[in-house]
Amino acid sequence: MTEINEVKLEAADIHQVLNALPHRYPFLMIDRIININGDQSATGVKNVTINEPHFMGHFPEKPVMPGVLIIEAMAQTAGAIVVLANGQGRPGLVYFMTIDNAKFRKPVVPGDQLLLHVNKLKQRGNISRYQCVAEVDGVKVAEAEVSAMTHVPEGKE
Repeated sequence: MTEINEVKLEAADIHQVLNALPHRYPFLMIDRIININGDQSATGVKNVTINEPHFMGHFPEKPVMPGVLIIEAMAQTAGAIVVLANGQGRPGLVYFMTIDNAKFRKPVVPGDQLLLHVNKLKQRGNISRYQCVAEVDGVKVAEAEVSAMTHVPEGKE
Protein backbone atom coordinates (compact mmCIF):
# COMPACT_ATOMS: atom_id res chain seq x y z
CA MET A 1 0.00 0.00 0.00
CA THR A 2 1.35 3.40 -0.99
CA GLU A 3 0.73 6.38 1.27
CA ILE A 4 0.61 9.79 -0.33
CA ASN A 5 1.82 12.60 1.90
CA GLU A 6 -0.03 15.79 1.17
CA VAL A 7 1.86 18.99 1.93
CA LYS A 8 -0.37 21.56 3.62
CA LEU A 9 0.58 25.18 4.03
CA GLU A 10 -0.27 26.20 7.60
CA ALA A 11 1.40 29.63 7.65
CA ALA A 12 2.74 32.17 5.18
CA ASP A 13 5.53 34.58 6.04
CA ILE A 14 5.91 38.01 4.47
CA HIS A 15 7.78 36.60 1.45
CA GLN A 16 4.97 34.16 0.67
CA VAL A 17 2.40 36.93 1.16
CA LEU A 18 4.33 39.15 -1.28
CA ASN A 19 4.40 36.30 -3.81
CA ALA A 20 0.64 35.77 -3.46
CA LEU A 21 -0.53 39.39 -3.55
CA PRO A 22 0.25 42.23 -5.97
CA HIS A 23 0.01 44.82 -3.16
CA ARG A 24 3.11 46.67 -1.96
CA TYR A 25 3.92 49.38 0.56
CA PRO A 26 2.05 51.44 1.56
CA PHE A 27 -0.98 49.34 0.60
CA LEU A 28 0.05 45.86 1.77
CA MET A 29 -2.05 45.46 4.92
CA ILE A 30 -0.92 42.06 6.25
CA ASP A 31 2.44 40.94 7.60
CA ARG A 32 1.86 37.18 7.74
CA ILE A 33 -0.89 34.56 7.68
CA ILE A 34 -1.28 31.78 10.24
CA ASN A 35 -3.68 28.86 10.82
CA ILE A 36 -4.19 28.37 7.08
CA ASN A 37 -6.71 25.68 6.15
CA GLY A 38 -6.53 25.68 2.34
CA ASP A 39 -8.82 28.41 1.03
CA GLN A 40 -11.38 27.66 3.78
CA SER A 41 -9.99 29.71 6.66
CA ALA A 42 -6.94 31.51 8.02
CA THR A 43 -5.81 34.31 10.29
CA GLY A 44 -4.00 37.32 8.87
CA VAL A 45 -1.63 39.24 11.13
CA LYS A 46 -1.17 43.01 10.87
CA ASN A 47 1.27 44.75 13.20
CA VAL A 48 -0.01 48.31 13.45
CA THR A 49 2.83 50.86 13.70
CA ILE A 50 2.89 54.63 14.09
CA ASN A 51 5.11 55.10 11.02
CA GLU A 52 2.32 54.08 8.60
CA PRO A 53 1.43 56.99 6.30
CA HIS A 54 -2.30 57.14 7.08
CA PHE A 55 -1.60 58.09 10.70
CA MET A 56 -0.19 61.47 9.59
CA GLY A 57 -3.73 62.55 8.79
CA HIS A 58 -5.97 60.07 10.65
CA PHE A 59 -5.62 61.64 13.23
CA PRO A 60 -2.37 63.45 14.12
CA GLU A 61 -3.18 63.91 17.81
CA LYS A 62 -5.02 60.58 18.28
CA PRO A 63 -3.96 58.08 15.57
CA VAL A 64 -6.67 55.57 14.60
CA MET A 65 -6.39 52.99 11.80
CA PRO A 66 -9.07 53.82 9.19
CA GLY A 67 -11.88 51.26 9.08
CA VAL A 68 -11.57 50.93 5.32
CA LEU A 69 -7.98 49.71 5.80
CA ILE A 70 -9.14 47.10 8.31
CA ILE A 71 -11.62 45.86 5.68
CA GLU A 72 -8.82 45.87 3.09
CA ALA A 73 -6.65 43.76 5.43
CA MET A 74 -9.51 41.25 5.73
CA ALA A 75 -9.89 41.11 1.95
CA GLN A 76 -6.13 40.72 1.43
CA THR A 77 -6.07 37.80 3.88
CA ALA A 78 -8.93 36.07 2.04
CA GLY A 79 -7.39 36.79 -1.37
CA ALA A 80 -3.98 35.51 -0.34
CA ILE A 81 -5.29 32.15 0.85
CA VAL A 82 -7.20 31.71 -2.40
CA VAL A 83 -3.93 32.20 -4.30
CA LEU A 84 -1.84 30.12 -1.86
CA ALA A 85 -4.34 27.23 -1.90
CA ASN A 86 -3.94 26.93 -5.68
CA GLY A 87 -0.50 25.42 -5.10
CA GLN A 88 0.51 25.94 -8.73
CA GLY A 89 1.80 29.46 -8.31
CA ARG A 90 -0.15 32.61 -8.93
CA PRO A 91 -3.51 31.80 -10.60
CA GLY A 92 -4.06 35.38 -11.72
CA LEU A 93 -5.59 38.16 -9.66
CA VAL A 94 -8.24 38.17 -6.98
CA TYR A 95 -10.60 41.13 -7.34
CA PHE A 96 -12.44 42.50 -4.31
CA MET A 97 -16.18 42.62 -5.15
CA THR A 98 -18.41 43.34 -2.15
CA ILE A 99 -18.45 44.37 1.50
CA ASP A 100 -21.55 43.54 3.53
CA ASN A 101 -22.54 43.86 7.18
CA ALA A 102 -19.44 45.83 8.14
CA LYS A 103 -19.32 46.89 11.78
CA PHE A 104 -16.59 48.72 13.65
CA ARG A 105 -16.61 48.19 17.40
CA LYS A 106 -13.36 49.61 18.80
CA PRO A 107 -10.53 51.81 17.46
CA VAL A 108 -7.32 50.14 16.27
CA VAL A 109 -4.25 52.17 17.25
CA PRO A 110 -0.47 52.02 16.78
CA GLY A 111 1.02 49.23 18.88
CA ASP A 112 -1.95 46.90 18.33
CA GLN A 113 -1.60 43.53 16.64
CA LEU A 114 -4.64 43.04 14.45
CA LEU A 115 -5.71 39.42 13.89
CA LEU A 116 -7.93 38.97 10.84
CA HIS A 117 -9.95 35.74 11.00
CA VAL A 118 -11.44 34.78 7.63
CA ASN A 119 -13.79 31.83 7.05
CA LYS A 120 -15.22 30.84 3.68
CA LEU A 121 -19.01 30.94 3.63
CA LYS A 122 -19.52 29.76 0.07
CA GLN A 123 -18.07 29.58 -3.39
CA ARG A 124 -19.79 29.68 -6.74
CA GLY A 125 -17.48 29.25 -9.70
CA ASN A 126 -14.65 31.73 -9.33
CA ILE A 127 -16.43 33.87 -6.70
CA SER A 128 -15.76 33.28 -3.00
CA ARG A 129 -17.49 34.83 0.03
CA TYR A 130 -15.83 35.10 3.45
CA GLN A 131 -16.98 36.01 6.96
CA CYS A 132 -14.25 38.14 8.55
CA VAL A 133 -13.62 39.17 12.14
CA ALA A 134 -10.81 41.49 13.25
CA GLU A 135 -9.55 41.20 16.83
CA VAL A 136 -7.01 42.93 19.05
CA ASP A 137 -6.03 41.11 22.25
CA GLY A 138 -9.00 38.76 21.90
CA VAL A 139 -11.52 41.62 21.57
CA LYS A 140 -13.56 41.96 18.37
CA VAL A 141 -12.82 45.36 16.81
CA ALA A 142 -14.50 44.92 13.41
CA GLU A 143 -16.37 42.42 11.27
CA ALA A 144 -17.65 42.14 7.71
CA GLU A 145 -18.51 39.75 4.91
CA VAL A 146 -16.41 40.17 1.77
CA SER A 147 -16.53 38.53 -1.62
CA ALA A 148 -13.95 38.33 -4.35
CA MET A 149 -13.53 36.96 -7.85
CA THR A 150 -10.46 35.05 -8.97
CA HIS A 151 -9.45 36.04 -12.49
CA VAL A 152 -7.31 33.56 -14.39
CA PRO A 153 -5.69 35.08 -17.50
CA GLU A 154 -6.04 33.21 -20.80
CA GLY A 155 -3.66 30.25 -21.12
CA LYS A 156 -3.16 29.77 -17.34
CA GLU A 157 -5.94 27.26 -16.67
